[in-house]
Amino acid sequence: MLHDRARIEVKAGAGGDGSASFRREAHVPRGGPDGGDGGRGGEVVLVCDDSLRDLQSFRRKAHHRAGRGGNGEGALRHGADGETLVVRVPPGTQVQGVEGEVEGRRWDLLAAGQRAVVAKGGSGGRGNKRFANPTRQAPRFAERGLSGEEGWLQLQLKLLADVGLVGLPNAGKSSLLARLTRATPKVASYPFTTLSPALGVLEGEERQLVIADIPGLIEGASGGAGLGHDFLAHVERTRLLVHVLDLAPELSAGEEADAVANHETIEHELAAHDERLARLPRVLALSKADLVPPERTAEAIAQWSERLGAEVPVLATSSATGAGVQELAAELLRRVPALAAAGSADGSDAGVSAGERMTEGEPELAEHMVFRPAASSGFVVERVAAGSFAVKGRGVERLLARYDVENEDAMAYLEGRLRKIGVLRALEAEGFQAGDDLEIAGVAFELDPDEPA
Repeated sequence: MLHDRARIEVKAGAGGDGSASFRREAHVPRGGPDGGDGGRGGEVVLVCDDSLRDLQSFRRKAHHRAGRGGNGEGALRHGADGETLVVRVPPGTQVQGVEGEVEGRRWDLLAAGQRAVVAKGGSGGRGNKRFANPTRQAPRFAERGLSGEEGWLQLQLKLLADVGLVGLPNAGKSSLLARLTRATPKVASYPFTTLSPALGVLEGEERQLVIADIPGLIEGASGGAGLGHDFLAHVERTRLLVHVLDLAPELSAGEEADAVANHETIEHELAAHDERLARLPRVLALSKADLVPPERTAEAIAQWSERLGAEVPVLATSSATGAGVQELAAELLRRVPALAAAGSADGSDAGVSAGERMTEGEPELAEHMVFRPAASSGFVVERVAAGSFAVKGRGVERLLARYDVENEDAMAYLEGRLRKIGVLRALEAEGFQAGDDLEIAGVAFELDPDEPA
């Protein structure tokens, strides 16, 4: 069974702590501070590996953690960086951050070798040597390393195929895939539907096509009926759809059935799931032609050609006898290369990578784009009650996490940093006075507005 969904937890490594050390050697007067820096925590990196086909491995292991950075030591010895954790995923994996610090982020891994850093390691703390200056010659504190990013990711595999076979259950898709390629999907003489997508490779003289047999859709699939969402997701990245339609539905179903209604059902579900699917090029394959007289087959081809127009080729096929299969293969090989070279016939960008989507006349995009966040104060001041204030913000809280609140030297240095980044000015603007209570990330502070910076 194809495992095309997984939920995993990722946690990057924490940075190592800096060292508060002093050089103490014989015959070395005034050795001074020599604490080294902590190493950076390891990252969690997803790598696209074309040797993988599904997400089954994540059913056995859901928690992925990178290595922690090493602590700094005396004699200016810096801690080692934490080991990067590489997690391999198959081509076509879509990754969505759903919880924690990774929430809202999204990655698409399509080609072998693509990498995505999904959780960044925490930065290492600076040793006390970094804080030495003419007025602070013997700093007795060092920074702590910061924790790495962590959270939960939702992984979804969307098959990368050139051609997708779609149709109602028992339309003959699996039999057609077996005829077109060397794939061996389950085929039997009794009615049933495939429960997971199957891939096959169509061999041409100059190229190959990957064909996906998308399990049978039913009415309401776009709304989640049956396994509709799971199946439709695999159609999204195909470049051409072959709509497999039973030429004799009343014979296969054992009751009266309308081929036109069957065709409209599938087309409606595709369009309802994603409007782009409605614009994808089509080929209509009338299956099971061996079950009806030749004159009825010719009549059906003429009727469907008139109904769909010249842009949708209509072919009659029989997986039992092989009739029409070679003609269908030639049609697929003819149409898909044109899509790869010039985009789809209707102007959609199906099958074209994000870097290749360009409007005519627009300048080519740079290979790398740099995004820089807008300047931010990184904190907000709140009046909790009369004479009581709180400062909140990720930047200030991470700054506080750097230092030991029990270390007087560290707290004196931190107070100076808070003054420099404008926390005191913001407090004064809210009415803060000497003696008022101040809390940051659960830690109580005493700040004197009249004390010089």
